[in-house]
Amino acid sequence: MDTTTARPLDGRTALVTGAASGIGRACAEALAEAGARVYVVDLAADPAKEVAERIGGQAIVADLADPAAVDALPDDADIVVNNAGLQHVAPVHEFPPERFVLIQRVMVEAPFRILRRTLPHMYAQEWGRVVNISSVHGLRASAFKSAYVTAKHALEGLSKTVALEGAPHGVTSNCVNPGYVRTPLVEKQIAAQALTHGIPESEVVERVMLDRPAMKRLIEPAEVAALALFLCTPAASYLTGASLPLDGAWTAH
Repeated sequence: MDTTTARPLDGRTALVTGAASGIGRACAEALAEAGARVYVVDLAADPAKEVAERIGGQAIVADLADPAAVDALPDDADIVVNNAGLQHVAPVHEFPPERFVLIQRVMVEAPFRILRRTLPHMYAQEWGRVVNISSVHGLRASAFKSAYVTAKHALEGLSKTVALEGAPHGVTSNCVNPGYVRTPLVEKQIAAQALTHGIPESEVVERVMLDRPAMKRLIEPAEVAALALFLCTPAASYLTGASLPLDGAWTAH
């Protein structure tokens, strides 16, 4: 192999969920640029195909709320990025139970099922990288987001357990914990947050989303992807079981 042109992930295969937009798309692009062949997993068929065609990956349309669909995903990934998620904003006493269950299924059960299938492959080759796109809400709570906060805290526990079990097999598992990222998921929250907090939509970003971070701007998806990519490089081979805040000092309070 020509080491002058080799990329750090040449020969590796990555599976990224929620890869058609936002953080997932940025991760898929970054991993592909580093040499990985990427499974672009998303519920949105056309955007997933567009991303896959652009980066030379393979689009897989799957509903992560369906356990059978999750169990049908490829099991040969060397790198798994658990990113897919959804949000619902409401106080606990008004929170729809079916929505709560859906969020846990997509954001906790699906990552568990994906890792249950892919870890044997990683163990067999003595190398693997698990990157869980958690959130500052995996470390801190916010009102009106009981399902999301619960799911992200659960993902933290799953990640640490995989770190302990995977260490003897050359597999690392970490969480990336961003604050508010400029994604469609965050943009959709603005109206809901305005209604819940009783303030105009124009004030939601400044008064709600950027209230706690010391850095008063939204994070760009590419910044999250850059950290996710670093966790897959040789320089991060001893970094495992960690939760890495990318939150503008939100959790420094």
